[in-house]
Amino acid sequence: MPSPPTFKELFRDCQRTAVHLEARDAYSKTDSAFVDWKAGRSIDPAERWAAWHGIVSEAVSRGVEVRRARIVSMPVSEYIRFEHSVTEGLNIAAGERVRWLPRREASDLLIPGNDYWLFDSRLVYLNHFDGEGEPTEPEITEDSEMAKLCESAFESVWQRATPHAEFDVY
Repeated sequence: MPSPPTFKELFRDCQRTAVHLEARDAYSKTDSAFVDWKAGRSIDPAERWAAWHGIVSEAVSRGVEVRRARIVSMPVSEYIRFEHSVTEGLNIAAGERVRWLPRREASDLLIPGNDYWLFDSRLVYLNHFDGEGEPTEPEITEDSEMAKLCESAFESVWQRATPHAEFDVY
């Protein structure tokens, strides 16, 4: 049985779109960048996440549209303030478009129970986390019904969400 594709391979093989829906208020709280940010140390996103920047910017340079939507509780958690602070230098600098949606404005939307990436409207990469926000084994599926659900959910969030430059976390 062949091993599943790596995240880098998923981006490399993507031709048109890569969209990511995030709906947690915290992720790995032991992440060194988050720990440094909490301690007031300066973080250079381009340096800290050079590999990610390379993966995304390469895809964008081939014409892939990369979008990320984040559903967040208000007031935002400390972790979301951290994410917001690095988004410009990390995600947007690499070519992603990022929007934010307060959770209260998403109450009537049907969204999957897990964060996910959807590549070319057909391949779903489901992110799984434990109760502390630490990543566990992801799941990849090409189930067409799951892909349609994820695409519909993402687009409904995207339409309501606020562009990063206009979203205030304070």
